[in-house]
Amino acid sequence: MVLITPLLSGFIAAFIGIIPPGLINMTAAKVNLKEGRKNALWFVLGALVVIFFQVYVALLFAHVIDNRPDVVTLLREVGFVIFSILTIYFLFIAKGPKTKKKSKIKKSSKKSRFFLGMLLSGLNFFPIPYYVLVSVTLASYHLFVFESNIIFTFVMGSVLGSFAALYSYIGFFGKIEKKTDYVMRNMNTIIGSITGLVAVVTLFNILNYYFG
Repeated sequence: MVLITPLLSGFIAAFIGIIPPGLINMTAAKVNLKEGRKNALWFVLGALVVIFFQVYVALLFAHVIDNRPDVVTLLREVGFVIFSILTIYFLFIAKGPKTKKKSKIKKSSKKSRFFLGMLLSGLNFFPIPYYVLVSVTLASYHLFVFESNIIFTFVMGSVLGSFAALYSYIGFFGKIEKKTDYVMRNMNTIIGSITGLVAVVTLFNILNYYFG
């Protein structure tokens, strides 16, 4: 039971972090459409290998930062700003991807797609500060502890959440293309609502720290 919370926390954090349209998930969808699902899954597997180490490194950084209350408070304030911006973006600015014509399936090496996934994931430095912020925030609410088994469980949850988000692009992108506006509008609303809730909770804790 103790490991369920970090597993779910890692899963949810990863899913929210990857589900918005970006280079990795859109490339996974593109590989699926052009080269088939097998190559797309090899691409995802390569990306997951790098994500595993990125999250682990992020938690090591977070462990050091967690021993500095002043830094934790600063991260809360930064987190409030970031989540507020994300909320505004997803609720009022974000638009669904444009529909593209289907391409013929092309053959390509599984090995090349695996390393392409590693390369694109490695070039994405956002996960490290993102997971530092998430883990420190969870720890400040006593929902996460920097212990080896908890850290490993959180990392695995993040990998599973990343796979779920990427696979959703592979499995459902064709359907999303047919109903882009409807699906993406609702997806953005859900994500924006979640980030908005996190922003409100974070603001409450910041105010409580200064005036409580």
